[in-house]
Amino acid sequence: MTYLLWSLPALTVIAAIASGRVNTTSAAILGLGAALPVALGTAPAPFEGGQLGMALARGLWIGGIITPYILGGLLFWHMAAPDRGPARKTAGPRPAEWVDGLARRRRLFFACFLVGPFAESATGFGVGMLGTVLLIRPLNLPPRETMVFALLSQTLIPWGAMGSGTLLASAYARVPAAELALYSMVPVALLMTIWMALYWRSAARAGLRAEAPEYWREAGWMAASLAALAAATAVLGPETALLSAYGPLIVLRFLLDRRPDRPRMWAAARGALPYIAMIAWLVATRLLPGLNRGLSALAEFHPYPDLPGWKPFVHAGSWLIAGALAIAALRRQPRVLATQARAAWATGRHAVYSVFLFAMMAEVLAGAGISQAFADGLFASLRDWTVLITPLLAGAFGILANSGNAPNSLFMSSQLTLALQAGLSVPAAAALLHVSGTSLGIFSPVRMSIAAGLAHGRGQERGVYVLLLPFALAAFGVLLCLALILALSGSPG
Repeated sequence: MTYLLWSLPALTVIAAIASGRVNTTSAAILGLGAALPVALGTAPAPFEGGQLGMALARGLWIGGIITPYILGGLLFWHMAAPDRGPARKTAGPRPAEWVDGLARRRRLFFACFLVGPFAESATGFGVGMLGTVLLIRPLNLPPRETMVFALLSQTLIPWGAMGSGTLLASAYARVPAAELALYSMVPVALLMTIWMALYWRSAARAGLRAEAPEYWREAGWMAASLAALAAATAVLGPETALLSAYGPLIVLRFLLDRRPDRPRMWAAARGALPYIAMIAWLVATRLLPGLNRGLSALAEFHPYPDLPGWKPFVHAGSWLIAGALAIAALRRQPRVLATQARAAWATGRHAVYSVFLFAMMAEVLAGAGISQAFADGLFASLRDWTVLITPLLAGAFGILANSGNAPNSLFMSSQLTLALQAGLSVPAAAALLHVSGTSLGIFSPVRMSIAAGLAHGRGQERGVYVLLLPFALAAFGVLLCLALILALSGSPG
């Protein structure tokens, strides 16, 4: 009965979203509302008002760290768009790539599986969805399919935000980050077959059908991309692997798809200059030690030792906002900036609400000791069989928390203990847990809320979840099969 009560907040969120009668923000409010009495009344350790206030404050801090990514990203990408502002809008025929079916489909693949993951790796926190949606918005696709395509930009999350999640997981697992990321390539590559099937089905539903050779071409590009990512990970580690591998691939794909002459190439480079400059600067702030130390020393706020701190001059959200201000100043468009700021808030507010509410819910349950007790109880009762349900546990926590950090912190130590006792590969066991918690976050209500806002699909979240359900089950099935193979590979002794 106690475990059922502890599960009530999560079950409330799931039931609310499944009902189709409330949006993600309302579901998060209901989940937090359920978490408060559960934490105060059934916590395994004393948990009172002061501790509750601290947990809520921690959740607010997490939300405050993430919010600039969402709103800053929206503002920057809109301000940087080549056709943004009245002075830049022109009438005339639509470009051929927006009309020709094959060109439209190739632009879609380019946005979902190259530009989106690249932007996510450079910045993190869903900014890849923004880049994908802005690239495909001229295609005028239905909102539901656009939401799916936005989510597909999140398929390489272990390398997102400069591999920060993988670095944290490697610390929990005591496995070198590059080794953990390489082992993670196996489940990620297998899951990619599911994401490609989802892409093909959604493209067909959106009216962007193709002949068999194009399917093979897309599969070949994906295989080459993953191979390049694996090689870069082995050499450079997860922090810069995706940027290094995908940067040249993006340029090559652009040249092959568009085959531009010199004027078109120059026009494309000029239109992409704000994005190129921003990503290059963000990469520099993270990879150049002297620059990073200098900017970090200017200001730092770190009220909670175990939570991310805020360094305003290193935070990508700060620079995205600064970039938007710089563009407005250079183009002398203060009114456009004000308009786009209001539009960014209108588009991103529900995602912001969801981030704050889910973060507070997670912190309340963690602060009350419920999350850890729930995990410890499952491991104690299932023992060696826990390895087989790791994908379910980590995936479920990753979906609800919109982060792999929660399942990694809760389950990694027990997972490693079981792996050592059963003679299993420690890097493989750690990678399975890590990928389950991070990659299945594609189904997170927070990400869904961001996708709905970007695609103007507010209120259609339930319909998208219905479309995603078979693929979610397939993803869990693949991870469960990997868990079974891992368990059978053990040799006691």
